[in-house]
Amino acid sequence: MTQAATPSSSNSQPFDSGAFLKTVPGRPGVYRMRDETGEVIYVGKAINLKKRLASYFRKNLDSPKTKVLVSHIHEIEVTVTHTETEALLLENNLIKTLRPRYNVLYRDDKSYPSIFLSSEHDFPALAVHRGAQRRRGRYFGPYPSAGAVRETLNLLQKLFPVRQCEDSFYGNRSRPCLQYQIKRCTAPCVGLISKQAYAEDVAHAVMFLQGKSNKVIDALVISMEQAVEKLEFEQAARYRDQIASLRRIQEKQYISQEGGDFDVIAASAGGGLGCIQVFTIRGGRNLGNRSFYPRQGGIAPRQTGIAAEQEDASESARALLNAFLPQYYLAGEGGQGSRDVPAEILLSHAPESMALMEQALETQEGRKIRLATRLRGQRARWLKMAQQNADQALSLRLSSKANMLQRFEALQEALELAEMPSRLECFDISHTMGEATVASCVVFDLNGPLKSDYRRFNIEDITGGDDYAAMRQALSRRYKRLKEGEAKLPDILFIDGGKGQLSQAQAVLEELQINGILLVGVAKGPERKAGKEVLWLSQPGSGSDSGLLDAVREIILPPDANALHLIQQIRDEAHRFAITGHRQRRQRKRNTSVLESISGLGPKRRQLLLKQFGGLQEVARAGVEDLAGVSGISTTLAQLIYDAFHTDGNE
Repeated sequence: MTQAATPSSSNSQPFDSGAFLKTVPGRPGVYRMRDETGEVIYVGKAINLKKRLASYFRKNLDSPKTKVLVSHIHEIEVTVTHTETEALLLENNLIKTLRPRYNVLYRDDKSYPSIFLSSEHDFPALAVHRGAQRRRGRYFGPYPSAGAVRETLNLLQKLFPVRQCEDSFYGNRSRPCLQYQIKRCTAPCVGLISKQAYAEDVAHAVMFLQGKSNKVIDALVISMEQAVEKLEFEQAARYRDQIASLRRIQEKQYISQEGGDFDVIAASAGGGLGCIQVFTIRGGRNLGNRSFYPRQGGIAPRQTGIAAEQEDASESARALLNAFLPQYYLAGEGGQGSRDVPAEILLSHAPESMALMEQALETQEGRKIRLATRLRGQRARWLKMAQQNADQALSLRLSSKANMLQRFEALQEALELAEMPSRLECFDISHTMGEATVASCVVFDLNGPLKSDYRRFNIEDITGGDDYAAMRQALSRRYKRLKEGEAKLPDILFIDGGKGQLSQAQAVLEELQINGILLVGVAKGPERKAGKEVLWLSQPGSGSDSGLLDAVREIILPPDANALHLIQQIRDEAHRFAITGHRQRRQRKRNTSVLESISGLGPKRRQLLLKQFGGLQEVARAGVEDLAGVSGISTTLAQLIYDAFHTDGNE
């Protein structure tokens, strides 16, 4: 049943809510609010239409959004339904179709893609598939984006060279194509691989797509050992490389110790913006995630104070999920949608209509669907990861170019500069007890990190552990090149350190006759805590003949200062870049196995580790959970192995 109410007179008169409410039944249904142009500006549902619509016209409305919405109402149309579940489904269809500006919307009109393995050929192919699954074969997924499918197929080509060409291309080959030459295909089109060998690659690819990577590794280890026994060392090397590649993939994927298919959805709100992260878990394996930034119809903080703002952010995140879930999962008009709805959906916040949403999904899917927020064990870890990603994505959204510009302006004011700087550089030194010393240089401009201009310097011919000499060598090499025109000179040069490191920078710039660069030493402070940094400022030419700085200015910025946040960001980035380079260089220089020095790790376990990971370098890359997944390696021993490869370099 549908009814509509319109103003009784001209458009200039306010909406007669009293007369309208007398005609509205107290039954479940959906209402559509229109403005004077006839455009639908809001769609909502209610278990009792009369009570819900009456709430919009109270005199003491708290929400500014609702006040603005009510001021634009020219007509309200209601549709009565039999149940609230029917109302939820209808509301979802109307929001997707009409896209009212005061509803929370998300933008996604495509179905998720899958990977298709044909079964009509002796040599089946893998391909991207989107839409109805009518062809004969197996489907894997769905994946969160076409990019995730392409990445997976690219990895599969490196691991198990199953063909990915079209049947028309495959059926008309007389010689191998380029994919064979670059070892991404075994050329079944011209008979260069047997059906049995090809079937083995297909079986391994299927196991991988099913999330059974560990079983694939076990099978490859056995095949590698058999190849060695037959003196087929080239084939054994191929198996070894496949094992190493699989382990690398596992590093990028968080593998749940529990199987099952479920989605993980987390919401984050703040600063007037919102972000929703959706992780797709199938067979216990993370197939990827997507970020959504819904258009918010007025969700904004209303309270003040830290605790109140946190409460507002939580309520805003809850409101986002409440609007997002039905639009994401419920079918459009015409029956079941193309969205794959798993049996379990993990949520960061409990939406207001959680039980109703479960009922609507069960009605649509014809099976039990569970929405869960209170979790333990591995599922709680999945949800924590999704929440961290949502918070981070929102933070990145907030850290826009405009925000970076504000930080640069704050830096100009804090350092009392005549002009706003446009290019910043920062240096840091990393080593372990003087071994494999590496210096880093990172560059920021008004857009943020300028990674194309980053540089690393391997420090040679100095006394081990002499940070001053290392800093002097790195600065000399960098600014000799810049003076020759390799890149632009910075406006400010940050040095991770105090007066000693700053004196080296000043000496180098004076020696090279480079002027106009402000030097800033970033010292950790007495407690070495973030927010208590001490800044030492100097201009080239202000030092004495001894090279020590006499004319320096000390500045301590407030912990919440935007300028300090920018300095911390560039300092931390230089530290990260230096540490990464140092670890890589240190590992290359060591000739003996680190595993031999680990207590409790005997020859058999060392051999097992090397086989399971495909070599020492891959063991060094593995995380604690990956290491503990090997038979005979406890969590405690895995931590010792991990620590042996991940000793931080000195700052």
